[in-house]
Amino acid sequence: MFNQHLYGTAVNWDDIPSTEIRPGVRRKVYSTDEIMLAWHELAVGMTLNPHRHDDFDQLVLIHQGRCTYYVDGVGHEMGPGSMLLVPRGAEHYIEPIEGPCVNVDVFAPPRADFRDAVWLPEGP
Repeated sequence: MFNQHLYGTAVNWDDIPSTEIRPGVRRKVYSTDEIMLAWHELAVGMTLNPHRHDDFDQLVLIHQGRCTYYVDGVGHEMGPGSMLLVPRGAEHYIEPIEGPCVNVDVFAPPRADFRDAVWLPEGP
């Protein structure tokens, strides 16, 4: 079982180290075998990254800041508490307009390409 120490353990995002993915983008990843949360702190003016994934949906929650989140060319104005479902196969990207913008993504199943970034707590 992957990351078995997470079960029954309270964790705070502040305790998980972040990784700079590219200028203006920092990531923290929390995951089990079945579900993944990815915390992205995004700076206004960061390089935009249009992309798609064909094997899973993505649930987006804006925790802090403001952004325009584009899905198949349609912009959605979002702020704290806003959620959006990005269907598999849809081209999407986020453009922070007030920051830092914190975007929490939920992936089920977990993204294989994020697996090496997953935070692993120390065992008991």
